[in-house]
Amino acid sequence: MDMDWIKTACPEASAAHRMAAEARQNALTKPAGSLGVLESLAIRLAALQATGRPRATTAPIVLFAGDHGITAQGVSAYPADVTVQMLHNFASGGAAIAVLARELGVSLTVVDAGTLAASDISGVTTDKPRRGTRDFSREPAMTSEEVGFALAAGRRAVQRAIGEGADLVVLGEMGIGNTTAAAAIATALLGARAQDLVGAGTGLDSEGMSRKARVIDVALSKHGLDAGAPSALSVLTCVGGLEIAALVGAMIAAAQTRVPVLVDGFIVSAAALAAVGVNPSCAPWLIYSHRSLERGHRLVLDALAAEPILDLKLRLGEGSGAALALPILRLACALHAQMATFAEARISGPAP
Repeated sequence: MDMDWIKTACPEASAAHRMAAEARQNALTKPAGSLGVLESLAIRLAALQATGRPRATTAPIVLFAGDHGITAQGVSAYPADVTVQMLHNFASGGAAIAVLARELGVSLTVVDAGTLAASDISGVTTDKPRRGTRDFSREPAMTSEEVGFALAAGRRAVQRAIGEGADLVVLGEMGIGNTTAAAAIATALLGARAQDLVGAGTGLDSEGMSRKARVIDVALSKHGLDAGAPSALSVLTCVGGLEIAALVGAMIAAAQTRVPVLVDGFIVSAAALAAVGVNPSCAPWLIYSHRSLERGHRLVLDALAAEPILDLKLRLGEGSGAALALPILRLACALHAQMATFAEARISGPAP
């Protein structure tokens, strides 16, 4: 499968619009810098969107779901069949992200990128090369062809969601076992220790987390990913997930079309780490929504030099943290566009 597109350079942010946004922020009726992160978010969006009036109104949510063969090693507190059950919950509007999407007035697209579902589910887009990954403690999780398919599935999903235009795109995931895959990806790419990246996931106790870390260590050694600097694509192939690969493709495709990405928690951030490894030029287009309670998330965010918007002690996934950060972006844009300048309000500016 042709994967040349994945390395096509993403456009750069507009330096001219960044400078204009900075100048406007300094002219608004407030002490310079007094709106803190809200100012930097508005300036960043203005540069990415190449506009004097950044927006976060049209922000489709795309959620990718997949199952993981590694669950056979007892790394999750929930059985694998929960993934497919949750697909029905997303489609019927009962999941947290479905509630948030309704409240925010944005669309929610759910993509079965590799679950164990044997047939299509109403309200869910099926775009997968196989049903679940293989048990990566025994063999590579995917073939290179399957990774290529999943990357392209992510690209297709973003293109559908963006349609004729979007201010940004929100990405989420679902998949029993995917915190194990995400931790394995991050451990390999960071050259870290699994015990520093592994968290509770769906609710493991300390013994379960230790077992999870051991499974990852053994698997990374088996695949030769525990030394040197393995490529992001080889890491995805050996220990990744179909939904994680789809997230990588979605991030890069969005950036290539000048659409910023609002990144969710640990799993989506691990996908971002892989995406930046595959195509470093996508990095400026990734906006990190929150810091989750998953142990390894802080390390991944640090490696990405990311400054998340929120820290609400979340660990749900689904894109929920990213959805919660969206109103902050919207308000940052509103303040930037609608506040009066000192000149407009005929208010004296700061003393020279």
